[in-house]
Amino acid sequence: MSESHARPPMEFIAAALRRERARGGRSLTEIARRAGVAKSTLSQLESGSGNPSVETLWALAVALEVPFAQLVAQPVPRVQVIRAGEGPTITADRADYHATVLASCPPGARRDIYQLTVEPGPPRASDPHMPGVVEHVVLSTGRALVGLLDDPVELAPGDYIGYPGDVAHIFQALDPGTRATLISEHI
Repeated sequence: MSESHARPPMEFIAAALRRERARGGRSLTEIARRAGVAKSTLSQLESGSGNPSVETLWALAVALEVPFAQLVAQPVPRVQVIRAGEGPTITADRADYHATVLASCPPGARRDIYQLTVEPGPPRASDPHMPGVVEHVVLSTGRALVGLLDDPVELAPGDYIGYPGDVAHIFQALDPGTRATLISEHI
C-alpha cells in the first residue's frame, strides 16, 4: 500500500470490534459464523493483529448490525481536515479499490447534500445554524478558504474539512470555477 493510503490504526478497529460485539452481547463464535470468517480471524482482529480487507470488515459490520464506518472511523476533533490522498483507508481483496472514510453519520442524524459552484470574490459568510449542525465539504475543483470564520483552511481538489455549522463560518473561492460538495448534518 502506498503512503498516500494510510490505514486506520488496527488498535482502533480492534477496540471497535470488541465494543460492538460486547454491546450486542454476542460471542466470538456467533459473530464469526454470521460474518463467514474464521473465529481465529475475528480473535486476531479483536486483539489488534491481522490485516482486514474491506470485504472482511464489511461482513463483520453486517454481522454486528452496525454501519461500516463505525468500525474504521476514528473520533474526530471539532474541526477535521483530511487532505487528498490521506485518511483511514481500507483496500479490497479483489479489486483496485480504496475506501476512505471521511465522516460517519451519527445515529438519528439527517444530512442534506449540496453541490457548490463558487467564483472568486467576497467570501460567503454564514451565520451560525441550528445547534448541533455540522458541515462537511469536499473540494472538487479550484481552491477555497473554508471553515470557521476566524480560522478558515485553504483546500485544494480532493481535500475534506468538517466543522461545526452552529458557529460563524465561510466559503471563499480562490480560483475561478471552484466546485465542492457540501453535506450539512443535522443532529
